[in-house]
Amino acid sequence: MPELQLLRADHAPALLAFEWENRAYFAAAVPDRGDAYFAEFAARHAALLAEQAAGVCRFHVLVADDGAIVGRVNLMDLVDGAAELGYRIAERATGRGLARAAVTGLCALAATDYGLDTLRAATTVDNHGSRAVLARTGFVPVGETVLGGRPGLLFARDLRESHTGPALRAPRDHA
Repeated sequence: MPELQLLRADHAPALLAFEWENRAYFAAAVPDRGDAYFAEFAARHAALLAEQAAGVCRFHVLVADDGAIVGRVNLMDLVDGAAELGYRIAERATGRGLARAAVTGLCALAATDYGLDTLRAATTVDNHGSRAVLARTGFVPVGETVLGGRPGLLFARDLRESHTGPALRAPRDHA
C-alpha cells in the first residue's frame, strides 16, 4: 500500500506528473485547476512548501513503491483546531480503498500530530465516490455550497470521536 508522506521539495517532479496524468479524470468530478496551474507549477509548489513551513497547511502525498505519486491528501487553513480536508486519488489507483485509507490516516495525524479537533470537507453533489469516502470515514453532511458553479455539499468530522478503518502507514520522521 502507498505511503502517506508530508510534501517535500523533491516530490515536485512526481507530483507534476500525477497532476498531468489525471487532469481530465479530476476535471470530471472537481473544478479543473486550469492551464496556469501547470505553467506555474514550480512557483506554486514552492508556495505550498512555504505555507506548510508557516504551519498554515499540511500537504501530503501518497507515494507508491515505485516512487510514483498516486494521491494527495491535504489539510488547508489550520485555524483554531480546525482545517479543510481535500484529497484526490489517481485514476489508476481508484477502487482499492486507497482514498478511505488515506483520509483515515490523515484524520489520525490531524488529531495526534497536528492537534486538530475538527475537519471540514466539501464535494460536488454528483461526486458519489467522494461522498462515500467521507461518509465511511466519519464525516457528516452539515450544509450546501457551490463548487466551481456546481452544487456541492459541506461535511464535517469531530476528530475527538473515534472512527476506525484501514489507514495508510504514515511515517513521522520525514524531513
